[in-house]
Amino acid sequence: MPRIGMKPIRRASLVEAAIAEIGDSGSLNVTVSRIAQRAGVSSALAHHYFGTKESILLSAMRHILSVYSADVRAALAGAADHRGRVEAVVRASFAPEQFRPAVISAWLMFYVGAQRSPETARLLAIYKRRLRSNLLAGLRPLVGREAELAAEGVAALIDGLYIRQSLARGAPPDSAEATAVVLDYVNRVLGSRP
Repeated sequence: MPRIGMKPIRRASLVEAAIAEIGDSGSLNVTVSRIAQRAGVSSALAHHYFGTKESILLSAMRHILSVYSADVRAALAGAADHRGRVEAVVRASFAPEQFRPAVISAWLMFYVGAQRSPETARLLAIYKRRLRSNLLAGLRPLVGREAELAAEGVAALIDGLYIRQSLARGAPPDSAEATAVVLDYVNRVLGSRP
């Protein structure tokens, strides 16, 4: 059985620590020292593994997107029909691993960071394309030409609820309520379509 080295474990620990630090501070003004301390490693080791703070933050975004992507794939695998596909994407968007305070804060900071970092902007563009594609796959067979507008509406609600939650300091995220808000919109768009 191959032995897993410490590098992947420490890198994962630093990524989780970066997400937690962003969540606690509510900004990208976190230091490598604080991230390393939270991860239980030295700043020198953090720099050795990632090089720069920006690299740690990009790795944190990649991690969040990877977990989200896995949640969406798992949810879509259980979808019985086109409407179920749309609902699966919505439910995955507010899954407990995603819709928790630290990750919500990280999303807001990544939106902000994308305005000045081309690499962060690229990652957010990938997220937007995948979200749109997944929504359109379920919506097109149900509403035809209206699918583009409906997908934009669903995506805007998902992103908007993350932004609103990130600004609701102290209020615990309510995954069920957020899901219900977006599914209400989906139900209004789809009406009685199966």
